[in-house]
Amino acid sequence: MKTITFTFLFLTCCILSAQHKIIETIDNPVDYVDPLIGTDSKPSLSNGNVYPAIAMPWGMNFWTPQTGTMGHGWAYQYDADKLRGFKQTHQPSPWMNDYGQFAIMPTTGKLVFNEDDRASWFSHKSEIVKPYYYSVYLADHNITTEFTPTERAAFFRFTFPKSDSSHVVIDALDNGSYIKIIPQQRKIIGYTTKNSGGVPENFKNYFVLVFDKDFDQVNTFNGDQLLNTTEADADHVGAVIGFKTQKGEVVQAKVASSFISFEQAERNLKEIGSKDFETVKSDGRAIWNKELSRIMVGGGTIDQFKTFYSALYRSLLFPRKFYEYDQNGEVVHYSPYNGEVLPGYMFTDTGFWDTFRSLFPFLNLMYPELNVKMQKGLVNAYKESGWLPEWASPGLRNIMVGNNSASVVADAYLKNPDAKYDIETLYEAVIHGANNESPMTAVGRAGAEYYKELGYVPYDVGINENAARTLEYAYDDFAIYQLAKALDRPKKEIKLYKKRSLNYKNLFDSQTNLMRGKNQNGEFMAPFNPFKWGDAFTEGNSWHYTWSVFHDIAGLMDLMGGREAFVAQLDKVFELPPVFDDSYYGGVIHEIREMQIANMGQYAHGNQPIQHMIYLYNYASEPWKAQYWIRETMDRMYLPTPDGYCGDEDNGQTSAWYVFSAMGFYPVCPATDEYVIGTPLFQKMTLSLQNGKTVTIEAPENNHENKYIQKAYLNGKSYSKNYISHKELMQGAEIKFDMGSSPNKSRGIKKEDVPFSLSTD
Repeated sequence: MKTITFTFLFLTCCILSAQHKIIETIDNPVDYVDPLIGTDSKPSLSNGNVYPAIAMPWGMNFWTPQTGTMGHGWAYQYDADKLRGFKQTHQPSPWMNDYGQFAIMPTTGKLVFNEDDRASWFSHKSEIVKPYYYSVYLADHNITTEFTPTERAAFFRFTFPKSDSSHVVIDALDNGSYIKIIPQQRKIIGYTTKNSGGVPENFKNYFVLVFDKDFDQVNTFNGDQLLNTTEADADHVGAVIGFKTQKGEVVQAKVASSFISFEQAERNLKEIGSKDFETVKSDGRAIWNKELSRIMVGGGTIDQFKTFYSALYRSLLFPRKFYEYDQNGEVVHYSPYNGEVLPGYMFTDTGFWDTFRSLFPFLNLMYPELNVKMQKGLVNAYKESGWLPEWASPGLRNIMVGNNSASVVADAYLKNPDAKYDIETLYEAVIHGANNESPMTAVGRAGAEYYKELGYVPYDVGINENAARTLEYAYDDFAIYQLAKALDRPKKEIKLYKKRSLNYKNLFDSQTNLMRGKNQNGEFMAPFNPFKWGDAFTEGNSWHYTWSVFHDIAGLMDLMGGREAFVAQLDKVFELPPVFDDSYYGGVIHEIREMQIANMGQYAHGNQPIQHMIYLYNYASEPWKAQYWIRETMDRMYLPTPDGYCGDEDNGQTSAWYVFSAMGFYPVCPATDEYVIGTPLFQKMTLSLQNGKTVTIEAPENNHENKYIQKAYLNGKSYSKNYISHKELMQGAEIKFDMGSSPNKSRGIKKEDVPFSLSTD
């Protein structure tokens, strides 16, 4: 028994040692990306709520293996055991669902086309999943399927067994579709109109497939009916082509699509051109390696490398390119707002309520040139719809709260003021959105008149999630104030938005030191339960939203009674039990469950409103507490496993939080020049900026235990501040941290060390 016990303890120590073993350097970051992280999810519990996106960075079309049924938002779930097809997808989230999708599935034996009949057992043991390549063995059909994408096209390779009845099914899905087989050209064309909203009436996704083998058999289908025709146009149509194959015979298909026309789909197919499969695959690998290598890390564990580069991969997917190149090589787009084909850029599939916090600041740091194109796309979106989108997929969607397009526009300009795009039109757009309601409550500002008159959106006037709206509007007004100053707008205008940015004070309840909904008559709503989710707040409670004063933490601190009271309130977030009131929703929503099981009190990292909160200890001169909780969150809430996220990943936002936090700093308040310092994750990190400069972040003693900053240096000089400026980074910087296992409570505690707040500006 002693021998067994000793052996067990020895093996346990070996495992723990391996988990924390430091690797100095790595090559080829793409090899550390696992697109399956976060796929072990379901509607009741999100561990990411993502699918394996096989795509190019910001690609117009993604591809994914499909385990779910047609139209099911959870297109790929890790615990599934059957595949129904390989789907072109534009889905940003299971809750938003998909648009412009169609599926391809090879089969053998009896001719089948229904998604359940054609489905095949598969195993993760025979699955290869890379950002640029996917391969799987379909056991029921004895076929290996592989595909590799470009931005608007993809190359498929099917390895068949010996069979007189090998088939490929092309399913254009329901809600209106068209298919045509052109045997003499080995070609299939079609379109799908299936969508989940946010599209004009003339919306279509046109696709073309070209095979390298003659068709021995051709059929179309309409619903469950097989047809002996080469063309079909109905609610749900598709095609089945068949041929005889020898053992190990490879059949290839090139596929592309367009939101503009069949001709444009053919043009997009030229992204593959005459390249063979391996060349397209190699090109895709090189593209991902290039982008991921913009941030090189060293001195970490294998799990940390996997988690970091997988998070970075997710940070480079959205917003997607929604533009194409015409016959003259000019940039054009189908407008998801008015249905016209127009010149210029367009990007989509992002919700600013999520992504204004760290995803767009990440782009402003690492990809300012790309973000210029995104800003040009926002100009077009405003001109074509009359509004800036707050959640676009692909056009305006009526979901979430806030007017955070103001933050996205302001932060981009303030951090790249020399860029050439129409900032005047964008300023017009943010002013329009800040002062008007639109027909959609999630576009412009619901309750705009109340907000302008009272300084808050009342609780009792039929506008849901009113406190959340007020707090976000106040921050958005700060972003407009910052932009107005930079554009030298009239002083009266600048003063107005500065004043409005202090409206957060109108909802502060000094009796509880929390934010609270307020009625139209100026009285706080009652009864008040700070643990109640929803109601006055959005996917959270008062303990989460109280901290949504990104721009004036000093002002919030004063309201709470000073630094000590503020810190005590921050501490309570982690000390309180994860209790909740779900009565507003009539049941436990997945965000509540994710907070409950995380064992971090009321801290709900799985959702966005509180993700910046840990960094606020820096404003109260206790940065070591931020360092502790940041590392706790990174170590516990992010894992290189199928259940590796702690909530919805949300278009790169939750991933970008990890990427920034691994750097050792975070953009608590976009539309300022500052990043608030946390604690670096790796011993060394090198950022290659687009302007040719580099930022090196070194922490030689960093490891699992040494999470606390003892000293910091900027360009060789001692540095005590709890923030670093964007300007300093863009000039190229050398940052060094001395790390230790115990807090240094004498660093970062002076008044001049705290980050920006409007009240002390």
